[in-house]
Amino acid sequence: MNWHWKSRKSAYLVCLAGFLLAVILYGCGSAEAPVRKQQKFGATYMTMNNPYFLDMNTQIEEIVEANGDILIYRDPAQDQEKQNEQILDMLEEGITGLFLNPVNWETVRPALIACKEAGVPVFVIDTNVYDDEYAAFSILSDNYDAGVQCAMDMMKKKASARIIIIDSPGTKSIDDRVKGFLDTIAGHGEYEVVAWLHGKGELEISMDVVEGLLDSGEVGREFDVVLGGNDPTALGALAALQMNQMQDGILIYGIDGSPDGKVMIKEGYMEGSSAQQPRVIAEQAIAMAYDFLDGKEVEKLVIVPVTMITRDNIDEFDLAGWQ
Repeated sequence: MNWHWKSRKSAYLVCLAGFLLAVILYGCGSAEAPVRKQQKFGATYMTMNNPYFLDMNTQIEEIVEANGDILIYRDPAQDQEKQNEQILDMLEEGITGLFLNPVNWETVRPALIACKEAGVPVFVIDTNVYDDEYAAFSILSDNYDAGVQCAMDMMKKKASARIIIIDSPGTKSIDDRVKGFLDTIAGHGEYEVVAWLHGKGELEISMDVVEGLLDSGEVGREFDVVLGGNDPTALGALAALQMNQMQDGILIYGIDGSPDGKVMIKEGYMEGSSAQQPRVIAEQAIAMAYDFLDGKEVEKLVIVPVTMITRDNIDEFDLAGWQ
């Protein structure tokens, strides 16, 4: 009996020792699990003089800070050389990832190369970069379709039109919107573009260039449609037309679906705006950025749909916020 009891006791102690060893090893493994390093993100947009980018940046900043990380951002004020310099400065500050909305999709290349050399991934938002091999991913609105939507709405309402286009050379998103519009009206001889203006995507600049066109007398009152590359350009055109008491009978289209644009549609001053979703873009961009930094595979290109807002459906949308 004594021998059997001692045998059972020894077996029990061996099992207990094994169990305790497993617990200790597991506990040590847990204690030694690496703590996630705090990320410092950089962000730069073509301009912060646009509520679209202000809203997008706010969304990114809120999510980054909720995760215990840091976001620093810069405003190049439509100057690509300045944006490139600001990106170099942010690299010096030790950013671990960059959210980039380029001023010029081609001449941003030196900054992209600098990020690659520094091992800092670039997350492109809202508009493409030409050298997209330097981007970890790009997330954009369906800019081409935004132009198509504006053209389709115009063609439903006018069998013929003389059109002013306000673009922003070097901004790929606006280039794509204009192309979508022009491709849609192509082959319809009753639609004619009578003037191209460069508004740089900003209200004040667009107002000035439209005023300059009206003062020059080149087109007189012989136009009845304005396509703005975004809502600020459309609103700038509206302001210039109102100052010259010429807004009646002119269909003004923007692209953004901004709160200001929607109010003007509701009041009957703008005809429509193809709405982007800056909050959706921001939320997806930051989620994908974290996945990328965690070593997960992410899609190289994500296209976010746009929605046409006109006087016919404006009551379905919140005038105070973005989509």
